[in-house]
Amino acid sequence: MYSFNNDYSEGAHPKILEAMINANLIQKTGYGLDDNCSSARALIRKEIGREDADVHFIIGGTQTNLITIGTALRPWQAVISTDKGHINVHETGAIEATGHKVIAMPSKDGKLTPAHIQKALDLHTDEHMVQPKMVYISNSTEIGTQYSKAELEVLHHICRQKGLYLFLDGARLGAALTSSVNDLTLQDIARLTDVFYIGGTKGGALFGEALVICHQDLKPDFRFMVKQRGAMLAKGWLLGIQFEELFSNNLFYDLASHSNEMAAILRKGIETCGYSFYSDSMTNQLFPIFPDKVITKLEKDFLFSVQERIDDSHTAIRLVTSWATSEEACRRFVSLLETC
Repeated sequence: MYSFNNDYSEGAHPKILEAMINANLIQKTGYGLDDNCSSARALIRKEIGREDADVHFIIGGTQTNLITIGTALRPWQAVISTDKGHINVHETGAIEATGHKVIAMPSKDGKLTPAHIQKALDLHTDEHMVQPKMVYISNSTEIGTQYSKAELEVLHHICRQKGLYLFLDGARLGAALTSSVNDLTLQDIARLTDVFYIGGTKGGALFGEALVICHQDLKPDFRFMVKQRGAMLAKGWLLGIQFEELFSNNLFYDLASHSNEMAAILRKGIETCGYSFYSDSMTNQLFPIFPDKVITKLEKDFLFSVQERIDDSHTAIRLVTSWATSEEACRRFVSLLETC
């Protein structure tokens, strides 16, 4: 069985493991105050063109989301997301557990627009309701779609106009930035958002996300919240080493590019076989719609997840490629599909 179930089935890129092994017996300062974390922060600040940005390394995406949102919002405030947003459907109520409501706006393509934000504001008018204060987006989104520079600019504009923080979940940011249709850079994202993170867990690291805080109001005492929420790793240098490697010699982009290239093989083969897709994704997540009898045949040799039931005889599945996905496995999937 070969897995297309997610993009973290494998461990880490060999260069990252080698760097960790080389540092294994070197004594380090704890809690992210070590030289490796300092070096990784410097590399990220250089890449985004923001020497004034704060960079924090956190173990996983859910922790990063709940700590960021929980820190930014006052007790009566809420965050706007799409109904497909990770914080709404895949984090077991983590945001609500911090005491903050997720205002989920229906979105067919998984993206928020200024109209969505304005509607959420119009629905929350006074002190008898929660007050929207943050906008949460993902790039790429939970269904593989992505934001253009123009789309992010208009979101930035309305957030500035309405006094809202703009937070970008970058768990799969590498896939978005290396997509064939992308026109954003990390510099653009640092300019147009208040806080975002760069995903390592789904980008070739063993674990870890690099949270980048650009808005001055979100910076003070952030480490206190990280510690309180149990996310301050004692051996923090293990995170620093990984992001040092990812942002040396273009590794972050190379690994993401590979995942997209493998997805392109699958996409082309699926299209050639005449099947359609649940979403218009040019990143490493694909959502083909297959007859159920085809899915039954495919799942004998491949692991994948079900996205949504389409009708009585068709289902959308999710195929995810990673930095380590083999070309042979992708072509084998296509070959099997051609026989179904």
